[in-house]
Amino acid sequence: MVKCKMIEEIGTVIGIEGRYARVSVPKKSTCEGCTAGTCSAGEQSMEIEALNKAGAAIGQRVKVMVHSYAYMKGSMIIYGIPALFLVAGAVFGKEIMPFFFPAMDADILSALFGFFFLLVSFILIKFWSLKKTEETTSTPVVEEILDQEAE
Repeated sequence: MVKCKMIEEIGTVIGIEGRYARVSVPKKSTCEGCTAGTCSAGEQSMEIEALNKAGAAIGQRVKVMVHSYAYMKGSMIIYGIPALFLVAGAVFGKEIMPFFFPAMDADILSALFGFFFLLVSFILIKFWSLKKTEETTSTPVVEEILDQEAE
């Protein structure tokens, strides 16, 4: 069995939304190249939306765990699939659609269908990501409450 590494972050809970907690963690230099899409950058900190498994309250310091391969998987999905759809749409528009629209230029059809397929890929990725938010392997999780002081 392959063990995957976990990334550990320590932060403060700043909000609770249902089963999820918004956690403010100090910004690190490694955050600049991240493509996971679960954080939003601030001046001195990052906000992570994490599954509140530990039941933390606003103001508590917590330990947030993230599977490291989730970052790589997210990058492949966010960049790879749209690129593949863009190329497939462009080829489809150039090679197949001129038979249905002989009066239109094949290059214009290629561009139109390339961008249309790109848009479809973004929609599919959005639906896929909504489905995957319940999985703890791809979602940050509040694993432990470090102090019991809450507002």
